[in-house]
Amino acid sequence: MARDEYGIIILAAGNSSRLGEPKQLLQFQGKSLIRHITEAALEIAGGNVWVVTGANAGLIEQELAALPCMLIFNANWEEGMSSSIKAGISALQSHHQIVKGVILAVSDQPFASAGLFDALIETHKKNSAGIVASAYDETIGTPALFSSAYFPALHQLTGAEGAKKLFKRHSDDLFTHPFPKGNVDIDTQEDYKRLISGQ
Repeated sequence: MARDEYGIIILAAGNSSRLGEPKQLLQFQGKSLIRHITEAALEIAGGNVWVVTGANAGLIEQELAALPCMLIFNANWEEGMSSSIKAGISALQSHHQIVKGVILAVSDQPFASAGLFDALIETHKKNSAGIVASAYDETIGTPALFSSAYFPALHQLTGAEGAKKLFKRHSDDLFTHPFPKGNVDIDTQEDYKRLISGQ
């Protein structure tokens, strides 16, 4: 079920320096990681899906060419994740003046799903929560939903810092939803080998 009043921003601008090749294009269960998460996002947010590219932008754009998502090139991607968050939020706001919130997701969590995105939105609605983060491996992180009230704070992030900074600052407005396999992400070739071997 599409939830047009929410947006999903997929952060896919990094150069995968530790991996040695674009992690977004790694294959898992018959699809690239970036295609998997983009299709899951489209299932929930309809036309409100934005993919922020940077390094390897051309390859990622080619991979997603057939999908009805919006592609945003972040020329400042080397400044860190905050620049991609701000690029995504700016694009979302310029096209959709009224949205209730946005989910920030990354491209290297292979077990993120449409069901998870939907659950984050449901938790937000039921609890009137300003922030809903995924909980896994004794931490909290992405995918994470931020109500529109937090857009100014997201715009103020700098450098390599992601949105986790806001979890601590606004802990009284934070809810979580379990994401048991959220700790599986791909940073190195060893991570990828463990993923495809099912370990």
